[in-house]
Amino acid sequence: MDGNQGPETIPADPAPVTAGTVAELARILAFLPAPDSAAALIDEIRDLEDLKSAMAARQARHAVAFDLLQRREQARLGVPAEKLGAGVGAQIALARRESPARGGRLLGLAKALITEMPHTLTALETGQLNEWRATLLVRETACLSAADRAAVDEELAPDAGTFAGAGDRSLVAAARAAAYRRDPRSVTERAAHAASERRVSLRPAPDTICHLTALLPVTAGVAVYKALTGHADTLRAAGDPRGRGQLMADALVERTTGTPGGITGVEIQLVITDRTLFQGDAEPAVLPGYGTVPAGWARERIGAGTNAEDRNFNLWLRRLYTHPGTGELVGLDSRARLFPPGHRRFIQARDDTCRTPYCDAPIRHLDHIIPWHTGGPTTTDNAAGLCEACNHTKESPGWRARPSPEAEPGNRRSSRHTIELTTPTGHTYHSTAPPLPGSPTGEASADSRRQRRDERHRAKTLKRMRPSGSLAA
Repeated sequence: MDGNQGPETIPADPAPVTAGTVAELARILAFLPAPDSAAALIDEIRDLEDLKSAMAARQARHAVAFDLLQRREQARLGVPAEKLGAGVGAQIALARRESPARGGRLLGLAKALITEMPHTLTALETGQLNEWRATLLVRETACLSAADRAAVDEELAPDAGTFAGAGDRSLVAAARAAAYRRDPRSVTERAAHAASERRVSLRPAPDTICHLTALLPVTAGVAVYKALTGHADTLRAAGDPRGRGQLMADALVERTTGTPGGITGVEIQLVITDRTLFQGDAEPAVLPGYGTVPAGWARERIGAGTNAEDRNFNLWLRRLYTHPGTGELVGLDSRARLFPPGHRRFIQARDDTCRTPYCDAPIRHLDHIIPWHTGGPTTTDNAAGLCEACNHTKESPGWRARPSPEAEPGNRRSSRHTIELTTPTGHTYHSTAPPLPGSPTGEASADSRRQRRDERHRAKTLKRMRPSGSLAA
């Protein structure tokens, strides 16, 4: 499901959908009167769900056809065979408003459905499976050869209503059992290889909480959980008033960091306005790598570092200078700019996460938007924080990036730092740096202006298409 291999021929596809037919469908859905009974409402909800599944199947066909066309074009341009298909998943992701990683998975799903699992594809087209459940079937057969995967697809026959009423767990269990019967060795090897994929990840959650997730071999995971639960039960029996979950979480932090509160020598940055810090303003702060945090919470954390009686960590203040009209980050304290770490802090504070549209992966590379080897300057205007995958994709043939005119040196900025990204098909996308705390809310970003312009254009189009009388279902 990595999207690296493609079919040799473009799959058959129904007549193309034009912008006119899409607008017509949008018009029908926008002005179709709502059902007047509970039963009719449920019927239409089901019909719309089936329509979503059918559209997902059509997207899969288009994705495979697009992949083949791009591979042919890349081969014509002399791209090595092992690099054919680079950037295809990223283009699909942009079109679907998804992250590049998600785009690659969607392309892999499409290829499996089109080339190896026709019964699952038919079930998706007819609404018997949604895109997620089709993904589960593809995922659980990924270790099989093309022939074995097709055999499992035929055995399960999803298009025959095999999984009507079954939950996700039942569907996964059936697919795993069928895969194991076909090729037990590959399934066993896949399980052994999965241990090499162990990792720890961090995701933000509401109310200044986060999800720290560990993907571990089952034996290690069970051992960790048993150790934490045993520790918590011991403390509870001794009269500790904390809940069992709290005790397990606190023990995990203490055993990992070596300190009860988890405060170690790691630098944690907090971006906050001077008004919030010194005057009690309610403007939220930003914790890079997490997101927006309440003003009061931020002041409490800073207060913990300044209280001489209970100092949990050392505190340094670094001033950030922003444009008074747009909130654009224009500088740091001069001492920090003299050293490479200061430059990294500037970009990370401005960009927060990868600047590719819809990608929120952590920044791994500081990229020259206009490549250095083509004369791109080493300046903050020509710099962007990217994840590793997006930086490699940007170097593929046909991809172009440049600072948007508002961000080019010598021009008076009317918005925050903006990047214009052009894909090999000529489609253009824009990425605007997120607003820093205290940025003027009345100043519209370039993305916001473009979005409002597109919405106005769509509204005018629908108005021209609206019939003079009532719309018949």
